[in-house]
Amino acid sequence: MSPILKPGTSWPELYDRCAGIAPEAFHHDRLLNHVGGEWQRIGTPTEATSPVDGSTIAGPPRLDAAQAENAVAAAVEQHRKWAAVPLEERKARTKAALAELHAHRDLLALLLVWEIGKPWRLATADVDRCIEGVEWYVEEIDPMLHGRTPLHGPVSNIASWNYPMSVLMHAMLVQALAGNAVIAKAPTDGGVSCLTLATALVVRHGLPLTLVSGGGRDLSPVLVGSPDIGCLSFVGGRGAGNEIVTGLDTGLDATKRHILEQEGLNCWGVWEFGDWDALRPQIRQSFDYAKQRCTAYPRYVVQRSLFDSFLEVYLEAVREVTFGHPLAVPSPDDDLPRLDFGPLITDAKAKELADVVDEAIAKGGVPLYRGTLDAGRFLPDQQTSAYFAPVAILAPPPSSPLHHAEPFGPVDTIVLVDTEAELLAAMNASNGALVASLSCDDEGVVRRLAGEVNAFKFGHGKARSRGDREEVFGGRGASWRGAFVGGALLVHAVTEGPPGERLYGNFPSYSLYPPT
Repeated sequence: MSPILKPGTSWPELYDRCAGIAPEAFHHDRLLNHVGGEWQRIGTPTEATSPVDGSTIAGPPRLDAAQAENAVAAAVEQHRKWAAVPLEERKARTKAALAELHAHRDLLALLLVWEIGKPWRLATADVDRCIEGVEWYVEEIDPMLHGRTPLHGPVSNIASWNYPMSVLMHAMLVQALAGNAVIAKAPTDGGVSCLTLATALVVRHGLPLTLVSGGGRDLSPVLVGSPDIGCLSFVGGRGAGNEIVTGLDTGLDATKRHILEQEGLNCWGVWEFGDWDALRPQIRQSFDYAKQRCTAYPRYVVQRSLFDSFLEVYLEAVREVTFGHPLAVPSPDDDLPRLDFGPLITDAKAKELADVVDEAIAKGGVPLYRGTLDAGRFLPDQQTSAYFAPVAILAPPPSSPLHHAEPFGPVDTIVLVDTEAELLAAMNASNGALVASLSCDDEGVVRRLAGEVNAFKFGHGKARSRGDREEVFGGRGASWRGAFVGGALLVHAVTEGPPGERLYGNFPSYSLYPPT
């Protein structure tokens, strides 16, 4: 029997549900921007394409530069009023907003499935982590705010598309809880409908959130360079991050509030190791969401003498990976599938990755594994141009982007080394990373090598993640610029402290790293 689309999960049905819940934000012909406390039919409405099957879905209503300036000015006025609201009232309003998000959790998750291709279990986890994380801040924020005040202006947020709720909306709510108005640019590649619904539910309780859409060329100069912005929070690639840095008139230094999370090539080393049963599930889990996340591990650096054992468990793990249409079920009453990943964010990304893989192999990289879409779970005759099966390449050539940059897709590269010096050089190939791990049986060796790996978080035989709540997160080298976040550090990054305070972070003028 051929798979079918789970009843009640089609895009038109979901959009109609959104329009019934938040008619102020979802019109029959377009989405609206939220500016100055109101939903406004401003900007140019667009259509988007779902990576799931190529169907048409709602796209971002794009503002121009002048409209973005007006949005910032309105956020500044909101900030002035909100900063005077007592903390207890801010907490009560945030709790009420979180209750609404929880009530519509499944709809928010289904929007993520269609907009960015997340499998159901990962989409629900994205929503849950947002809600549960902010709930923690509501309970714990009082001592974090002791002796601190809101910033002089609103916090500006520009974030990538892959975690609209647990990264972007989570940050926005904590920033508002700390006493700031917030303005955010919806990611261009996906997530605008989910963020629109979440914003509509939150602003009903008086939280000062501004949500706008538009191209980076029009909006970034305003959202980044306006002197009225109190802090910039950016999550994305190094290319866009470097443009933001160079586009600031004054440049980034310790006196300019900023949080710039950029990618790095996160590496997993295997050295003097023998517990292969422990490594196999870690390899399988690393393919979650097709490695489209900042803490994915796309590079394995393996001791040459262990390569045969490593390859055996690696191939076993990668052959277990499941992917396909996130909403395809055998029959109407079946639960949604527990896939490792669905599509990549766009068919253009899938084509780009295929070209990079082909070029790397043509120039000498050794294909160890090349999956095919025949292994995927799809609806009959559905479009599959955004899907990409797992690939593993041994020794990518130095001229290939796979040698030094993360692919942001289900492509692993493996590098063989003979000495500890070679191990460290290979694990530090991208001039800084967010996370790194080492599988090694000797804890003394692990402790000695950990300090030489240029990554913010280091795991011994286990993956490291961005973390939640009080867990500190940041990056080293070119993977991060500005203040570290997590717990009190996130609150401190978006509030003013005592005179002369120096935030923990990775700044051009100094670097301070708290214990990880």
